[in-house]
Amino acid sequence: MKERYSDIQTRVERFCREEGLFRPENPGTPVQIAAAVSGGADSMALLRLLLGLQPVFGYALSACHVNHGLRGEAADRDERFVREACAALGVPLRVFRAAERGEIPAHPGEDWARRLRYGCFDALRVENGITRVATAHTATDQAETLLFRLARGTGLHGAAGIRPLREGFCRPLLCLTRQETETVCRELGQGWVTDETNAGDAYARNRLRHAALPALRSANSAAEENLARFCEKAAKADAYLSRQAEHLLDAACCGEGQWRLADLQDADPLLLEAALHRLVSPERDAEEKYIRLLAQIVRQGSGAVQLTGKVRFGIAGGCLRREEPPERPPETQAFCRPFVPRNGVEYRLPNGWKLTARVFPAAFPEKTQAVHKKDLKNQADYARIMMLYPALCLRSRLPGDGFRPAGRGLRKELRKWMNEANVPVVRRGMLPLLAAGSEVVWVCGGGFADGLAPDQNTKNILELELEKMEEYDYEHER
Repeated sequence: MKERYSDIQTRVERFCREEGLFRPENPGTPVQIAAAVSGGADSMALLRLLLGLQPVFGYALSACHVNHGLRGEAADRDERFVREACAALGVPLRVFRAAERGEIPAHPGEDWARRLRYGCFDALRVENGITRVATAHTATDQAETLLFRLARGTGLHGAAGIRPLREGFCRPLLCLTRQETETVCRELGQGWVTDETNAGDAYARNRLRHAALPALRSANSAAEENLARFCEKAAKADAYLSRQAEHLLDAACCGEGQWRLADLQDADPLLLEAALHRLVSPERDAEEKYIRLLAQIVRQGSGAVQLTGKVRFGIAGGCLRREEPPERPPETQAFCRPFVPRNGVEYRLPNGWKLTARVFPAAFPEKTQAVHKKDLKNQADYARIMMLYPALCLRSRLPGDGFRPAGRGLRKELRKWMNEANVPVVRRGMLPLLAAGSEVVWVCGGGFADGLAPDQNTKNILELELEKMEEYDYEHER
């Protein structure tokens, strides 16, 4: 075996020791590691390195593969490759297939695929007693993550990037670049498969990969390693500030969900931000804008910030208070009935609402406007609706519902959309929506899903009108 591989293996071993990646959760408990293997170069290098380090750390090693079912024959090819590779190496393999895990949404995206993978990993840990699932994130992934978060706007916590170790998961390859994982595979004679979607620029991460990182490498060949090293330092700084922030919140606490304003105002601004991050993160993604808004009302001693439709933080009585309205009122009624999109059909709903459907020719200039325009959000291409969703239900929300907001190009859990849109919690159970299975096609306040808007080829338009409740933009409700 070539020296280059030996150097890489030694570096990975040292990194795993320093980060405690294979340390048992309980002393004396055997450690079981499952490598998440897609078939790409990174995951195959992960599998081979873990196999080589198994005698050193003494863990039991298996592998798992998730077939998302999104790339047809290419996805099945990847599964076959992983099966054959694991069989040749003598590594036990568990395969998950999306079709066996529940309904695949009509418009699956990256977010859905990620949630599917980690749902499978969680199931593996529970069902097979796996200590940690090892994923093949590299220093290159770390660099891409850092650049992406900085571009979006992030604080110190986000700048820490991908953590080497978190509950149930470890990342042994964060000390290697993508180029080095390919070196491992070549020197071991290990083949891999290539995901053709990585070659396009449809996703922001791919654009960073194909443009930003090469530019940085041209300035400094060690750019990826340096960015990853910065993430390590940011993670340590964040951990320290997080501990101090916990002390600050404990000292300032003056009751359940209340913190003395004077104590928060006296704190160092960086420490205050860390404390506010701890308050925000249990409720939603702790985006920098929410931390800034909360810091502002703390400094000025007045105001409120609506984090979600359920939770807000406000200043009252010399304290920062976490406020949560009562749950759904008793009069709220769940409902579900078949929906037939015919012109003039009316649906009487609980709580005194009426939904009217209209179908009419698309003979007006506005049909060419963007779907996210407010005046068009309740209009859709009639033929497209009938073709894609022949069986629709008019109902209230259910667990597992997903929605693709118009103009966003991604699928969200309906619950997350309601949080982001600041839909009051007392209204959530009452909002009427159209759905095909768990795929929400239209929701009150959000309009029709992405891809259903009228365009220049539309012949007939389906329009929905809800009466006895003024429709408004929840995003601007406070």
